[in-house]
Amino acid sequence: MFAWTLLEYVIHGVLGHAHRTFVTPLHNEHHVDPRAVFAMRSWIPIAVVLIVLAAIFGLAPGMIFLFGIVAGFGVYEYMHYRIHFATPWCAVEERLRARHLAHHLREPDAIFGVTTPLWDIVFGTEPEPARMRELVALGARVAPLSGSSNLGRVYRSMRSRIAAS
Repeated sequence: MFAWTLLEYVIHGVLGHAHRTFVTPLHNEHHVDPRAVFAMRSWIPIAVVLIVLAAIFGLAPGMIFLFGIVAGFGVYEYMHYRIHFATPWCAVEERLRARHLAHHLREPDAIFGVTTPLWDIVFGTEPEPARMRELVALGARVAPLSGSSNLGRVYRSMRSRIAAS
């Protein structure tokens, strides 16, 4: 799961912001509509690859590592949802929420870590402490979103189609 935190930073900061890649339009969708918190288009390919590799390699050490990365992705998805839609339940979550909202509101080219500030500190994308305090205070004043996430909208749409058929 620790490896996921670095991968999260690379996907978000490097592939989503620093360079135009296949990740950029997907990530821009989230910046335009913060309700688009789930990376739903990635879950099916990830699940297929994981199932095929597990069938081939079983529980080899590399597969356990890969399962840890996918578990980290699951934790990220859950935390990212809570950051946008829920009132924080502890100080750590409150800090992560404020950091991420500061990224959305004022620093789109910094504060890439969603589940940890570690890699922002290591790679120098964490603003100076005084600026960070100001940004965290700004993010802390933002109320959680109401309504549905993109996953909720897809679920309701599918339920409506099933009911109509």
